[in-house]
Order: sequence, then structure tokens, then C-alpha cells
Amino acid sequence: MSPANVETLINLLMLFALFAALAIWWATKHGGSRGRIAERARQAALAQRAGSTESEELEEGSGFGQRFLHRLAVVGDRLPLFDAKYRLKLKKEMLQSGYRSNLAVSILLAVKFGVGLICAALTVMLGSHIPVFGGYPAFRGVMMLFVFIIGMIIPEYVVSFRASQRRKEMEGCLPDALDLLVICTNAGNSLGVSIRRVADELATICPPLSSEFALTADELKLSGDSTRALHGLAERINLPSIRALISTLTQSMRYGTPITQALRTLSRTERLAHIVSLEEKAAKLAPKMVVPMMLFILPAVVAIAAGPAVIQLMDALAKQ
Repeated sequence: MSPANVETLINLLMLFALFAALAIWWATKHGGSRGRIAERARQAALAQRAGSTESEELEEGSGFGQRFLHRLAVVGDRLPLFDAKYRLKLKKEMLQSGYRSNLAVSILLAVKFGVGLICAALTVMLGSHIPVFGGYPAFRGVMMLFVFIIGMIIPEYVVSFRASQRRKEMEGCLPDALDLLVICTNAGNSLGVSIRRVADELATICPPLSSEFALTADELKLSGDSTRALHGLAERINLPSIRALISTLTQSMRYGTPITQALRTLSRTERLAHIVSLEEKAAKLAPKMVVPMMLFILPAVVAIAAGPAVIQLMDALAKQ
């Protein structure tokens, strides 16, 4: 057998060992009669939910992309590597990132597992080209496990980054939204109508905040449970300023105090906090510019200032 065939066989054995380790880990974690019963109950619930959402999701689009996402969701539902607590945590992160579909968590889990397997397979196949240590199968096996874990973490970090960017965008537009909310309540509109009007006005300025306000207005209109709808808004946005707004509105509705005055005070506070944050960023700008100036501007200034003198000195030394 040639060395290339031996190396290919070793790579395939490493991938098989990875799948076997995952299967043994799952069997150990979910083993026993109780584990099997719980697993069957979970699979039945997932099948029921997939059956109820399949028609809804497919009605929205019948293209290749929609079918592919649905297949990913089915794979993510059947993955036994993630428990219910972890899925709930991912659901909150997906809601904060703007993904409200019932299949969002399942698609993310399938993507995590797929990216991990792709990274592990590439590491096994290309690991032999690593200098010095690439020729050792044990090193490639360790690298395969390490890259598999990193590959599963990357999609979650992408979702977290998107959620943080979305929160920053909504935080910058929140003072304007509060001012509009104060104007709408001063005009005599109810809370649901005011939130709907603010969502319509923010559609072109801040689409994420507009969509969250529109969803809250729909929940207020359909359910009538204002406390639950407002707390849902706080969970989806996850900003201290939004939580202060929800607390103010809840207390005003509970104790019968005027909402307009509370909103005006909160709007003034948020506007002042936004101005203070901008001033803080402007004050940090000067120290941050020191390193780029020393690396890129100062050498050019020194070369222009001292260049002619250095050239004349070199000419004088050459004549001697």
C-alpha cells in the first residue's frame, strides 16, 4: 500500500472516530430507560411541531432556498447534542438578532454542526501539510477535535455579533423614538396606537426598532395583555433603556399616573445619556489617534524634514 493510501485511510479513520465519539457521548448522556423515554417524548414533540410549521413555512416560499432551510431545520431538530436549556438560550439570542421564525434555532444548530464537520474534515485532509507536526496522526487527531469545537462556536458568535450590532443601532435611535412617543401620547392616542405610529415613522430611520415596535403594537391589539407584550419587547431588545421604558409604562398603567409626564422625563434622561456617551467617545478619540499618528504620520514627517540634510551629509562624506 502506497503512503498516500495509508494517509487517506488514517484520515478516514479519524473522521470515523469523531463520529463514534459523538455517538458514545450521546449514548452516555441519554442512556437508560428514562433517557430513552425522554428522548422519544422530545422527538414526538419535535415531529409534531415540525408537522405544524412545515405547511406554514412552505406557504411563504417554495423555492430552493426555502426547502433547503426546512431540511436544515429538520436536521437541527434531530441533533441529540444540544439539550433544552441550550436551545432556549439560543432562542433568546436569535430573537435578539431579529430571527423570529420557529425554525431559526433548529437551522442554527444544523449550521453549527455542519460547519464543525467541514472544518474537522478539512483539518484532517490538509493537516499533513503542516510543517514539523503534520506528519503525526495523533497531532492531526487533536487538531481535528479542536477545529471541530471552534467550527461549532463560530456561527453562535456570528449571531451574537449581529445581536450586539442590532442593539447598538436601536440604542442610537431610542431617544428619537421616545420623543415621538411623547408627541403621540400628548395628542391623545392610546399606548398601542402611539407605538404603532412610532413604528411607522421609524420604518426608514431604524428598521430593527420599527419592527420591534410594530410587533409589540400587534401583540397589544390582539392579546390585550399590555404587561406581557411590553415585557416581550424588553426581552427581544435587551437594553437597559428599554427596560426602564417598560418599567415606567407598567407602573403608570398599574397606578394610574399620567404616561405622558413619565415618558417626557424618561425621554429627557435618555437624550442626556446619549449626549454624554457621544462626548465620552469624542474624548477617547485623541488617545486612540496617538498610535496611528506615530506609526503612519510621524515617519513621513521625519523623512521629509531630515531627508535633505541626510542627503547632503552623504554627499559630503562621499567627496571626502
